[in-house]
Amino acid sequence: MQEFLQQMINGLSVGAVYALIAVGYTMVYGVLRLINFAHGDVFMVGAFAGLFAVTKWFGLVQAPWWMALPLVLITAMLICGVLGFVIERFAYRPLRDQPRLTVLITAIGVSMLLEFGAQHPQVFGATPRPFPELLPATAAAAADGIVISTVDIVIFVLTITLMLGLSYLVKFTRTGMALRAVSHRFDTAMLMGINTDRIISYTFILGSALAAVAGVLWGIKYRQIDPLMGLIPGLKAFIAAVLGGIGNIAGAVVGAFVLGLTEVMVVAYLPGGSQYRDGVAFVILIVILLVKPSGLFGKHVAEKV
Repeated sequence: MQEFLQQMINGLSVGAVYALIAVGYTMVYGVLRLINFAHGDVFMVGAFAGLFAVTKWFGLVQAPWWMALPLVLITAMLICGVLGFVIERFAYRPLRDQPRLTVLITAIGVSMLLEFGAQHPQVFGATPRPFPELLPATAAAAADGIVISTVDIVIFVLTITLMLGLSYLVKFTRTGMALRAVSHRFDTAMLMGINTDRIISYTFILGSALAAVAGVLWGIKYRQIDPLMGLIPGLKAFIAAVLGGIGNIAGAVVGAFVLGLTEVMVVAYLPGGSQYRDGVAFVILIVILLVKPSGLFGKHVAEKV
């Protein structure tokens, strides 16, 4: 039982990071009906922005964590927010009236540009880099053989706080109301005087900022980052969004936690489970598409032709 509870804690920590990325996928899809495959690479840029903020820009390696972590997170969020705006403005907006396949191919192209551009020696380089120890690696709590690290507590608390803040923003602010209106009917929202370009840019900025937080937390947890680090976590976060119901923010969060728990349990209890750690996510994707394509919290909507 102790081991099971310990694995539950590990799974929730992994799922929390996936949730921050998955929300970006589901928000963009809810507004534009677009799968932004470059989102996982924005997560990567956020991790490198955090690394440079610690080691080069502010020199926070020896600073107390309670002072360094907020500054690193804010810096990464600002950089990735600008990157998200640039991607939407110059890559997706000119193609908004084009077939969806065209935009999808463009998203894949932007993803490859970020991945291989980041490997240039004058950018980040292809060699993996160690991430500074911003948080103490010691256990923050231990009881009956169950250990909860400071890193896991910060990841979980920060994710829940950001999700609650996002929920408040979407449900109780004018911008959130406009975002929901654009998500419901794009053309009608325009007729009602909503600046859809501004709302779409805002969605990309917000989703990219959350991905930046995930990138920094990933670096803190696993202590190593590289230009291709966004590929697998990005795909898993997309699967989590599909599992919960693409376009549904709460569903994306639940799907991310389910995926994180499943992944950790497979590694812990299945013989040779570490070999199937990444594959289990794609098995879940296939099953959910076969059984309930709209996801756990999604609703099937008939499309007029």
